Amino acid sequence: MDIKTIPKLDLHCHLDGSLTKDMIERHLGKPIPEDALTVSEDCRSLTEYLEKFDLPVQCLQDEAGLEDGAYTFVEEIAKEHVEYIEVRFAPMLSVHENLSCAKVIESVRKGMERAKTDFQVQYGIIVCAMRNHSPEQNLSMLKCAREYLGHGVCALDLAGDESAFPTAEFRDIFVEAKRLGMPFTIHSGETGNLENVREAYELGARRIGHGIALRKDPELMKAYAKAGIGVEMCPTSNFQTKAAAGWEDYPLRQFVDAGIKVSINTDNRTVSGTTMTKELTRVYEQYGQDDELILTLLRNAAETAFDPEIKETLETKWKGI
Repeated sequence: MDIKTIPKLDLHCHLDGSLTKDMIERHLGKPIPEDALTVSEDCRSLTEYLEKFDLPVQCLQDEAGLEDGAYTFVEEIAKEHVEYIEVRFAPMLSVHENLSCAKVIESVRKGMERAKTDFQVQYGIIVCAMRNHSPEQNLSMLKCAREYLGHGVCALDLAGDESAFPTAEFRDIFVEAKRLGMPFTIHSGETGNLENVREAYELGARRIGHGIALRKDPELMKAYAKAGIGVEMCPTSNFQTKAAAGWEDYPLRQFVDAGIKVSINTDNRTVSGTTMTKELTRVYEQYGQDDELILTLLRNAAETAFDPEIKETLETKWKGI
Protein backbone atom coordinates (compact mmCIF):
# COMPACT_ATOMS: atom_id res chain seq x y z
CA MET A 1 0.00 0.00 0.00
CA ASP A 2 1.38 3.40 -1.02
CA ILE A 3 0.14 5.51 1.87
CA LYS A 4 1.48 8.79 0.53
CA THR A 5 -0.70 8.68 -2.60
CA ILE A 6 -3.93 7.44 -0.94
CA PRO A 7 -6.55 10.21 -0.60
CA LYS A 8 -6.51 11.08 3.12
CA LEU A 9 -8.37 13.20 5.62
CA ASP A 10 -7.36 14.73 8.95
CA LEU A 11 -10.03 15.56 11.54
CA HIS A 12 -7.85 16.74 14.43
CA CYS A 13 -5.29 19.33 13.40
CA HIS A 14 -4.56 22.65 15.13
CA LEU A 15 -3.71 25.57 12.88
CA ASP A 16 -1.30 27.27 15.27
CA GLY A 17 0.59 24.01 15.83
CA SER A 18 0.78 23.35 12.09
CA LEU A 19 1.97 26.64 10.56
CA THR A 20 4.87 26.11 8.19
CA LYS A 21 8.35 27.22 9.26
CA ASP A 22 8.61 29.41 6.13
CA MET A 23 5.35 31.18 6.95
CA ILE A 24 6.42 31.83 10.56
CA GLU A 25 9.81 33.20 9.47
CA ARG A 26 8.20 35.35 6.80
CA HIS A 27 5.69 36.79 9.21
CA LEU A 28 8.11 37.36 12.10
CA GLY A 29 10.83 38.65 9.76
CA LYS A 30 13.64 36.53 11.18
CA PRO A 31 15.05 32.99 10.94
CA ILE A 32 13.64 30.57 13.51
CA PRO A 33 15.55 27.47 14.64
CA GLU A 34 13.75 24.15 14.14
CA ASP A 35 13.82 23.32 17.85
CA ALA A 36 11.86 26.48 18.67
CA LEU A 37 8.88 25.06 16.76
CA THR A 38 9.14 21.27 17.03
CA VAL A 39 9.46 19.16 20.18
CA SER A 40 12.43 16.85 20.60
CA GLU A 41 12.20 13.08 20.94
CA ASP A 42 12.68 13.40 24.71
CA CYS A 43 9.73 15.75 25.28
CA ARG A 44 8.71 15.17 28.89
CA SER A 45 5.15 16.43 29.18
CA LEU A 46 2.15 18.25 27.71
CA THR A 47 3.39 21.43 29.44
CA GLU A 48 6.71 21.26 27.60
CA TYR A 49 4.87 20.46 24.36
CA LEU A 50 2.66 23.55 24.67
CA GLU A 51 5.69 25.88 24.91
CA LYS A 52 6.19 25.40 21.16
CA PHE A 53 3.02 27.38 20.40
CA ASP A 54 4.37 30.76 21.52
CA LEU A 55 5.91 31.84 18.20
CA PRO A 56 3.14 30.52 15.91
CA VAL A 57 0.45 32.34 17.92
CA GLN A 58 2.37 35.60 17.39
CA CYS A 59 1.81 35.11 13.64
CA LEU A 60 -1.97 34.95 14.07
CA GLN A 61 -2.55 38.43 15.49
CA ASP A 62 -3.60 40.20 12.27
CA GLU A 63 -5.75 39.44 9.24
CA ALA A 64 -2.75 38.92 6.94
CA GLY A 65 -1.14 36.37 9.26
CA LEU A 66 -4.38 34.45 9.77
CA GLU A 67 -5.11 34.27 6.05
CA ASP A 68 -1.53 33.45 5.07
CA GLY A 69 -1.26 30.84 7.84
CA ALA A 70 -4.41 29.07 6.66
CA TYR A 71 -3.45 29.21 2.99
CA THR A 72 0.12 27.90 3.38
CA PHE A 73 -1.11 25.19 5.76
CA VAL A 74 -3.43 23.80 3.06
CA GLU A 75 -0.72 24.17 0.41
CA GLU A 76 1.47 21.92 2.56
CA ILE A 77 -1.11 19.22 3.31
CA ALA A 78 -2.13 19.01 -0.36
CA LYS A 79 1.39 17.75 -1.19
CA GLU A 80 0.61 14.46 0.57
CA HIS A 81 -2.89 14.00 -0.86
CA VAL A 82 -4.89 15.15 2.16
CA GLU A 83 -8.16 15.90 0.39
CA TYR A 84 -10.27 16.89 3.39
CA ILE A 85 -9.13 18.78 6.48
CA GLU A 86 -10.95 19.89 9.59
CA VAL A 87 -8.63 22.54 10.94
CA ARG A 88 -9.20 23.85 14.44
CA PHE A 89 -8.09 27.02 16.16
CA ALA A 90 -9.13 29.28 19.06
CA PRO A 91 -10.39 32.60 17.64
CA MET A 92 -10.14 34.37 21.01
CA LEU A 93 -6.35 33.88 21.05
CA SER A 94 -6.23 36.31 18.12
CA VAL A 95 -8.90 38.79 19.26
CA HIS A 96 -7.70 42.18 20.54
CA GLU A 97 -8.80 45.81 20.34
CA ASN A 98 -7.92 46.00 16.64
CA LEU A 99 -9.24 42.59 15.60
CA SER A 100 -12.77 41.30 16.24
CA CYS A 101 -13.80 37.64 16.52
CA ALA A 102 -15.68 37.96 13.22
CA LYS A 103 -12.58 39.33 11.45
CA VAL A 104 -10.47 36.50 12.87
CA ILE A 105 -12.82 33.82 11.57
CA GLU A 106 -13.29 35.59 8.23
CA SER A 107 -9.51 35.82 7.73
CA VAL A 108 -8.96 32.10 8.32
CA ARG A 109 -11.96 31.30 6.14
CA LYS A 110 -10.57 33.51 3.36
CA GLY A 111 -7.22 31.70 3.42
CA MET A 112 -8.88 28.28 3.47
CA GLU A 113 -11.23 29.23 0.65
CA ARG A 114 -8.39 30.48 -1.58
CA ALA A 115 -6.45 27.30 -0.86
CA LYS A 116 -9.49 25.14 -1.60
CA THR A 117 -9.63 26.67 -5.07
CA ASP A 118 -5.88 26.41 -5.69
CA PHE A 119 -5.24 22.94 -4.22
CA GLN A 120 -8.67 21.20 -4.38
CA VAL A 121 -8.75 20.47 -0.64
CA GLN A 122 -12.17 20.42 1.01
CA TYR A 123 -12.26 21.84 4.52
CA GLY A 124 -14.18 22.65 7.66
CA ILE A 125 -13.12 25.01 10.46
CA ILE A 126 -13.56 23.88 14.07
CA VAL A 127 -13.57 26.79 16.52
CA CYS A 128 -12.06 26.07 19.93
CA ALA A 129 -13.40 27.38 23.20
CA MET A 130 -10.54 27.45 25.72
CA ARG A 131 -10.64 25.88 29.17
CA ASN A 132 -8.71 28.81 30.68
CA HIS A 133 -11.05 31.44 29.19
CA SER A 134 -14.07 32.85 31.02
CA PRO A 135 -17.57 31.53 30.25
CA GLU A 136 -18.36 34.98 28.80
CA GLN A 137 -15.41 34.78 26.37
CA ASN A 138 -16.32 31.29 25.24
CA LEU A 139 -20.02 32.03 24.80
CA SER A 140 -19.37 35.23 22.83
CA MET A 141 -16.99 33.29 20.55
CA LEU A 142 -19.61 30.56 20.05
CA LYS A 143 -22.30 33.08 19.11
CA CYS A 144 -19.95 34.78 16.65
CA ALA A 145 -18.84 31.47 15.09
CA ARG A 146 -22.44 30.25 14.78
CA GLU A 147 -22.97 32.94 12.12
CA TYR A 148 -20.44 31.06 9.94
CA LEU A 149 -21.81 27.54 10.46
CA GLY A 150 -22.15 26.04 6.99
CA HIS A 151 -20.02 28.87 5.59
CA GLY A 152 -16.58 27.56 6.53
CA VAL A 153 -17.18 26.72 10.19
CA CYS A 154 -18.34 23.15 10.86
CA ALA A 155 -18.13 22.61 14.64
CA LEU A 156 -17.10 23.67 18.14
CA ASP A 157 -14.33 22.18 20.29
CA LEU A 158 -13.07 22.63 23.85
CA ALA A 159 -9.27 22.74 24.14
CA GLY A 160 -6.65 23.63 26.75
CA ASP A 161 -5.44 22.15 30.04
CA GLU A 162 -7.78 19.23 30.59
CA SER A 163 -6.38 18.24 33.98
CA ALA A 164 -6.80 21.73 35.49
CA PHE A 165 -10.24 22.46 33.99
CA PRO A 166 -12.63 19.45 33.95
CA THR A 167 -15.20 19.33 31.15
CA ALA A 168 -18.06 19.41 33.67
CA GLU A 169 -17.23 23.09 34.27
CA PHE A 170 -18.16 23.85 30.65
CA ARG A 171 -21.59 22.26 30.39
CA ASP A 172 -23.26 25.60 29.71
CA ILE A 173 -21.39 26.21 26.47
CA PHE A 174 -22.39 22.81 25.09
CA VAL A 175 -26.00 23.25 26.15
CA GLU A 176 -25.94 26.54 24.23
CA ALA A 177 -24.18 24.89 21.26
CA LYS A 178 -26.97 22.31 21.10
CA ARG A 179 -29.59 25.04 21.27
CA LEU A 180 -27.86 26.84 18.40
CA GLY A 181 -27.51 23.66 16.32
CA MET A 182 -23.70 23.73 16.47
CA PRO A 183 -22.12 20.23 16.36
CA PHE A 184 -19.16 19.66 18.66
CA THR A 185 -16.13 17.57 19.47
CA ILE A 186 -14.34 17.81 22.84
CA HIS A 187 -10.73 17.15 23.83
CA SER A 188 -11.31 14.31 26.29
CA GLY A 189 -9.19 11.69 28.01
CA GLU A 190 -5.81 12.90 26.81
CA THR A 191 -4.52 13.28 30.38
CA GLY A 192 -6.02 10.08 31.76
CA ASN A 193 -9.26 11.63 33.06
CA LEU A 194 -12.07 9.15 32.41
CA GLU A 195 -14.71 11.53 33.81
CA ASN A 196 -14.07 13.95 30.94
CA VAL A 197 -14.70 11.12 28.46
CA ARG A 198 -17.95 10.22 30.22
CA GLU A 199 -18.98 13.88 30.37
CA ALA A 200 -18.41 14.27 26.62
CA TYR A 201 -20.69 11.29 26.00
CA GLU A 202 -23.43 12.67 28.26
CA LEU A 203 -23.19 16.11 26.64
CA GLY A 204 -23.76 14.60 23.19
CA ALA A 205 -20.35 15.10 21.57
CA ARG A 206 -20.18 13.73 18.03
CA ARG A 207 -16.47 13.05 18.50
CA ILE A 208 -13.75 13.35 21.14
CA GLY A 209 -10.11 14.30 20.76
CA HIS A 210 -7.48 11.73 21.84
CA GLY A 211 -9.73 9.65 24.15
CA ILE A 212 -6.92 7.53 25.62
CA ALA A 213 -8.65 7.28 29.02
CA LEU A 214 -11.69 5.59 27.44
CA ARG A 215 -9.79 2.28 27.68
CA LYS A 216 -10.38 2.28 31.45
CA ASP A 217 -14.12 1.60 31.09
CA PRO A 218 -15.29 -1.30 28.87
CA GLU A 219 -18.97 -0.35 29.35
CA LEU A 220 -18.32 3.23 28.21
CA MET A 221 -16.38 1.84 25.25
CA LYS A 222 -19.50 -0.13 24.27
CA ALA A 223 -21.59 3.03 24.62
CA TYR A 224 -19.22 4.95 22.35
CA ALA A 225 -19.31 2.16 19.76
CA LYS A 226 -23.11 1.93 19.85
CA ALA A 227 -23.51 5.72 19.52
CA GLY A 228 -20.98 5.90 16.66
CA ILE A 229 -18.97 8.60 18.43
CA GLY A 230 -15.66 9.24 16.70
CA VAL A 231 -12.38 9.08 18.62
CA GLU A 232 -9.70 11.28 17.03
CA MET A 233 -6.41 9.56 17.93
CA CYS A 234 -3.05 11.26 17.34
CA PRO A 235 -0.28 8.70 18.01
CA THR A 236 2.87 10.83 17.62
CA SER A 237 1.46 13.65 19.74
CA ASN A 238 0.15 11.21 22.35
CA PHE A 239 3.60 9.66 22.77
CA GLN A 240 5.29 13.08 22.93
CA THR A 241 2.94 14.44 25.61
CA LYS A 242 3.13 11.14 27.53
CA ALA A 243 -0.60 10.52 27.17
CA ALA A 244 0.66 7.01 26.30
CA ALA A 245 4.08 5.52 26.98
CA GLY A 246 4.38 3.85 23.56
CA TRP A 247 2.69 1.44 21.17
CA GLU A 248 2.48 -1.32 23.78
CA ASP A 249 0.47 1.12 25.91
CA TYR A 250 -1.67 2.46 23.06
CA PRO A 251 -5.37 1.45 22.87
CA LEU A 252 -5.82 1.85 19.10
CA ARG A 253 -6.41 -1.83 18.35
CA GLN A 254 -8.48 -2.21 21.52
CA PHE A 255 -10.79 0.58 20.35
CA VAL A 256 -11.02 -0.71 16.76
CA ASP A 257 -11.83 -4.22 17.97
CA ALA A 258 -14.56 -2.77 20.20
CA GLY A 259 -16.21 -1.22 17.14
CA ILE A 260 -15.34 2.37 18.03
CA LYS A 261 -15.02 4.82 15.10
CA VAL A 262 -11.32 5.57 15.56
CA SER A 263 -9.55 7.93 13.17
CA ILE A 264 -5.82 8.73 12.92
CA ASN A 265 -4.82 12.38 12.88
CA THR A 266 -1.80 14.68 13.18
CA ASP A 267 -2.82 17.04 16.04
CA ASN A 268 0.02 19.48 15.32
CA ARG A 269 2.03 18.94 12.16
CA THR A 270 4.83 21.37 12.98
CA VAL A 271 5.04 20.99 16.76
CA SER A 272 4.99 17.18 16.48
CA GLY A 273 7.08 17.10 13.29
CA THR A 274 4.54 14.88 11.59
CA THR A 275 2.23 14.43 8.58
CA MET A 276 -0.76 12.23 7.83
CA THR A 277 1.51 10.01 5.74
CA LYS A 278 3.86 9.55 8.72
CA GLU A 279 1.01 8.84 11.13
CA LEU A 280 -0.65 6.23 8.93
CA THR A 281 2.71 4.67 8.01
CA ARG A 282 3.57 4.26 11.70
CA VAL A 283 0.23 2.52 12.28
CA TYR A 284 0.70 0.39 9.14
CA GLU A 285 4.13 -0.83 10.26
CA GLN A 286 3.13 -1.30 13.89
CA TYR A 287 0.14 -3.51 13.08
CA GLY A 288 1.61 -5.88 10.52
CA GLN A 289 1.14 -3.84 7.31
CA ASP A 290 -2.59 -4.40 7.46
CA ASP A 291 -4.16 -2.66 4.43
CA GLU A 292 -7.66 -3.25 5.74
CA LEU A 293 -6.88 -1.53 9.05
CA ILE A 294 -5.72 1.61 7.24
CA LEU A 295 -8.85 1.66 5.08
CA THR A 296 -11.02 1.12 8.17
CA LEU A 297 -9.38 4.09 9.91
CA LEU A 298 -9.85 6.28 6.84
CA ARG A 299 -13.49 5.22 6.47
CA ASN A 300 -14.09 5.89 10.17
CA ALA A 301 -12.74 9.40 9.65
CA ALA A 302 -15.01 9.96 6.66
CA GLU A 303 -18.04 8.62 8.54
CA THR A 304 -17.44 10.86 11.56
CA ALA A 305 -16.44 13.99 9.61
CA PHE A 306 -18.68 17.02 10.09
CA ASP A 307 -19.18 17.16 6.31
CA PRO A 308 -21.67 14.38 5.53
CA GLU A 309 -20.82 14.41 1.82
CA ILE A 310 -17.10 13.69 2.15
CA LYS A 311 -17.63 9.95 2.76
CA GLU A 312 -19.20 9.39 -0.64
CA THR A 313 -16.57 11.55 -2.37
CA LEU A 314 -13.65 9.63 -0.87
CA GLU A 315 -15.23 6.18 -0.96
CA THR A 316 -15.21 6.23 -4.76
CA LYS A 317 -11.48 7.07 -4.70
CA TRP A 318 -10.67 4.28 -2.23
CA LYS A 319 -12.28 1.58 -4.38
CA GLY A 320 -9.69 -0.73 -5.82
CA ILE A 321 -6.97 0.13 -3.29
